[in-house]
Amino acid sequence: MARQRYIVTGKVQKIGFRYWTHHIATSYGLLGWVRNLPDGSVEVVAEGDIATLRQFEEELWRGPVSGEITNVNPCETDLDEPLSEFSIR
Repeated sequence: MARQRYIVTGKVQKIGFRYWTHHIATSYGLLGWVRNLPDGSVEVVAEGDIATLRQFEEELWRGPVSGEITNVNPCETDLDEPLSEFSIR
């Protein structure tokens, strides 16, 4: 299992992006979470196999119909909290 952190920017708040991300992540069987950040971006942490994480990142670039994604930045993560589901924070 691999764990990846993403910072997603663009029109990603107040459009249902977190709920959309939750739906996509759970459909891929990923564990992790999604939350809004004060600067208007969204942070996503996802755990799964590498191939699934790549597909998930492609979905993040597409985003929901109401969104306008300008960047999906995969970041290093040192988060080691145990994950048992994909949640919205």
